[in-house]
Formats: sequence, structure tokens, C-alpha cells
Amino acid sequence: MSEKVINTAWLEKAQGLMPELRQQKVYPEHIVSAVPDASAFQGWRIEPLGLAEQLSDQVLCKGDRVTLDFGEHLVGYLTLSLLNERSNADAPLRLKLTFGEMPCEVGDDFAEYSGWLSRSWLQDEIVNVDVLPGTLTLDRRYAFRYLKIEVVETSIRYDIRINDIYCLTVTSADTGAVPQLPEGIDTELLEIDRLSVKTLRDCMQTVFEDGPKRDRRLWIGDLRLQALVNYETFGCNDLVKRCLYLFAGTRLEGGQVGACLYEQPEPYVDDIYLYDYALFFIATLWDYFEATKDRETLEELWPVAREQIEIGLKRLDERGIVRDDDTWYCFLDWHEELNKQAGAQAVLIYSMKRGRSIAKELELPDYEEWINAHIKDAEQAALAHLWDGEQGFFVSGEKRQVSWASQVWMVLAEIMDAPAARQLLDRLMSNEEAIGMTTPYMVHHYVDALLMCGEEEKALEQIRRYWGGMLKDGADTFWELYNPDDKTYSPYGSNLVNSYCHAWSCTPSYFIRRNFS
Repeated sequence: MSEKVINTAWLEKAQGLMPELRQQKVYPEHIVSAVPDASAFQGWRIEPLGLAEQLSDQVLCKGDRVTLDFGEHLVGYLTLSLLNERSNADAPLRLKLTFGEMPCEVGDDFAEYSGWLSRSWLQDEIVNVDVLPGTLTLDRRYAFRYLKIEVVETSIRYDIRINDIYCLTVTSADTGAVPQLPEGIDTELLEIDRLSVKTLRDCMQTVFEDGPKRDRRLWIGDLRLQALVNYETFGCNDLVKRCLYLFAGTRLEGGQVGACLYEQPEPYVDDIYLYDYALFFIATLWDYFEATKDRETLEELWPVAREQIEIGLKRLDERGIVRDDDTWYCFLDWHEELNKQAGAQAVLIYSMKRGRSIAKELELPDYEEWINAHIKDAEQAALAHLWDGEQGFFVSGEKRQVSWASQVWMVLAEIMDAPAARQLLDRLMSNEEAIGMTTPYMVHHYVDALLMCGEEEKALEQIRRYWGGMLKDGADTFWELYNPDDKTYSPYGSNLVNSYCHAWSCTPSYFIRRNFS
């Protein structure tokens, strides 16, 4: 493993910004059943069977099962109070608990899981209880709305009742701090905003997690978008600051900002380096300064931002274009066929422009001039080598691929004026062969590009179509992945392991509150 760059002082500063977690007891609302239904989202619907308060009256025997609906997405710790019936518990009670963010997770059989991510991300647990009556609190934090309880073993002498059950939820977000939207916002947008805020809330723990079910860690691509929504809602700006210092305080060899990092047992950066994510450290730092005017942090972390520009520029070939080979990875979007070269070029330009703003704010004219020269070179190279005038699109890679990601990022990088950008996005709408978008992360950037071009109506239409589509399909927090044409889509081989409360999907609140209220 390569030697990493550690700044102990910055990690200590991050530790000093550790937030307190707010807790709330939440009880189940209904006893339900997950029912196969080909017309329902992902093939399962939830059928109510009764009120959850009736649970304590039910005697459960070996082989029995009950599914509970807590009424909303929760992140926290489960407690069960259990009673024995008929006789004393002469053998341990064994329960199987299955937690689900979505109906499919308490409907499908986990034994048939065939995805390539670890099976351990699926949320189930076998617990043994030696003493009854007794109270059991699970040590592991879970993200769920539905809970399936199966009685695996008792003995011939006793059965059980669940006397009490609740989840102690945790979040660093203060819901009371969220400004109310003004009157006049229609019901659909209000509901999209509510779910966006709720999605962010459940991802706000001791860092901005990407997803509280999976991966439960800090990714910089998600952080950048979460921070933007946070500035408009919770205003928990010290949590953004903490995450910036964590990324700056533990970096990869050569000073690269890693794509993600872990908090436990101590903060450490993962070995994953993504070209675009590292560059987003610059934009995240600049956005933070614009929201807080925290000049001290801007000055202290500027060297890390500058270094990401230097590292990013090393990837350019003799033409000034990002080299596209097997030695790198850039994210942009989940799509097996997506070529990342043109999008990466645009992200470099986009990020350098934020770096230029930092240099100007810090009154560093030499650096400002240096960055500006590289911006001009990278823009000219993109127009000379990636723009296909005959097609009217930016192309990417040896096969000169046309994709939504490439066009959207070139618009965001502002290498053309607004009228030309509008025309480019209009042409894209009618190009059926262009590689499309698969994640809310990429759709966010498309909406952002539309707004940058002055296309407010189209941006709002996209929010209603995409996030409104999730809403209609039963979302109570917004999802990691949503393909309206393939609702079981997963890049991981199984939709069971998809994250159904995911950070990068919380951004409608940012747009609604800044542009449509």
C-alpha cells in the first residue's frame, strides 16, 4: 500500500468539529405484509394488516413472522422488549431480523442475492436471547422503514410476545433549523422538497454520509452536493468544514484527495482515486467559503486545492486533452458504456475556474494568472479536439462517443456562451443514440446546466419528471439510482443492495429554494 499524506493538525481540527447526534424514539405504525405485485415498483407492494399497537397482543411461535412498517425512513438503533408465554424460556430464543428501506428488501429472499457487492450490506441479523423476559438493543445502526421479524427457534415449552419495540433515530441535523418555503409553492414541489430534506437529514451523521445503509462513509462527490443543500436548509456548516479537513488531513500518495474516507477506527483515506472527485475538493471549498465567508479555512486549505489542479494538469497529453487509457478512473455517472474523457476535461476546466476564484479572493495574482492561462489552454484544446462541428456535439474517446455527461459538463464548464449552450442541450434532446444518464447525481448536473442557460421551465420540468417519478413510485427518501425505463436497474447486479436514501439525490431542495421559491 502506498504511503499516504497525513496532517495530524487538520485531523485534530476535524475531530474538534465532531457534531452531537440528535435522538428520537420512533415506534412502528402498522403490521403489514409484503405482497408480490408485478404492477408495483420492483414487483412488491405493502398491504396493511393492522395497527402496530396490536402487536403486543400477538403470541408468536416458532416459524411465525411479522412485518412492521415504521411509517417513514429511519436511521438508528432497534430495541425490542420480549416476553415469554406458557412457560419459562428453557432454551435461547433465536430471531431473524430483516431491515428494509424498500418493500423488495422484506419481500425478496436474501438467499438468492447475486450481486457483486458484499452480501453483508444486506440488512439482516440473527440474534439469540438467553434470558426472558428481556430487552434487546442491537449494537449496529440500521437504515430502514420496514422490519421483518421471524421466530427461528424457541422450545416446545414457550412462545413469545413482543411487548415493546422502537427505533432510536440519530442525525446531526436540526430539522427545526430548516426555513419554511414561502406560500404559493405547489403540493408536488413541497413534497419533493420535504423528501429531499429528509434524505439529507438521514445522511447527516458525524460526517455527510453518502448513504446510511450503504456505503455509510464520506464520498467527496456526494459531499459537494450535500453541502449545497445544507446551506439552503440545515445550515450545519461546521459539518462541511469537518469533512473538508478530513479530506485534506488524510490524502493519497502525492497529495491526491481520495474519493472517499472512513472515520473508524481513526480517519483514513481509501485507496480509490477518482479524477473528477479529487478536483471537486476545489469546488467544495469555494462553495463553503461563499456560504460562510470563513477566510481562515479558505487560506489554510488553499494549498490542497491548488495541488489538485497541479495533479489534474499532469494527466493532459501533448494536445492538452485528458489522456484516456487504462491507468485512470473518472466517475461522472454509472454507465458501463460511458467514455469519461470529454467529461473529465470539462470537470478540470470547471474546477480550475473555482480555483481561480479562490486565488483572486486570497489576493494571489501570480496563481490567478497561472490558473487562467491553463484554463484558456484547456478550453482551446477542448474546442479544437473534442468539438465535432458536423455533429454539433462534444465527442469523447477514440470512438468519438456522444453522451449526455460530456455535453452537460461542457455547459457547466462554460466554454461556450449561454445561447450556444442552450442550442447544444436542445440538440441533445433529439439525439436518441447519445449515452444517457442513469443516476440522480448526473440528472442534478443536467438541471444545473439548464438553469445556467436560463432554461428555468425545462429545469423545473426535469425535477418534476425525475424526482417526481420517484415520489410516484413510493419513495419516502430519494434513491441512489432511478431509471424510469428500468426500475430494477442496479450497477451492482441486484437492486437489493441499492441505496434507497442517498446523498446525491437530495438536491431538488437546493434548486427549489434558490430558483423556484
